[in-house]
Amino acid sequence: MGTKYTALNDVNFFKFSEAFSIMIRCEDQAEVDKYWDALTKDGGTPGNCGWLKDKFGLSWQVIPKQLDLCLNNPDPIKAQAAMTAMMGMSKLIVSELEAAVS
Repeated sequence: MGTKYTALNDVNFFKFSEAFSIMIRCEDQAEVDKYWDALTKDGGTPGNCGWLKDKFGLSWQVIPKQLDLCLNNPDPIKAQAAMTAMMGMSKLIVSELEAAVS
């Protein structure tokens, strides 16, 4: 998508930490599933709230575009319900986020 990254590979000196992560904004649940499954297979580790670490230890957040819509709902009670739903998830599930604000 036109974004370039440069990374150093020196496991003896530089270590990955959550201070650097990559966010993937997805169009829908199918895209969330595609990236989540690819990044957690072969030794990746699921985290909370859409976060995961790939098999190399690099942190990623895989989020659907619907997350922003739900968290920024003009009704603060619905927005909080979306936040509560997200906090209880590992991989983000669009239908559950949308149900929280309906």
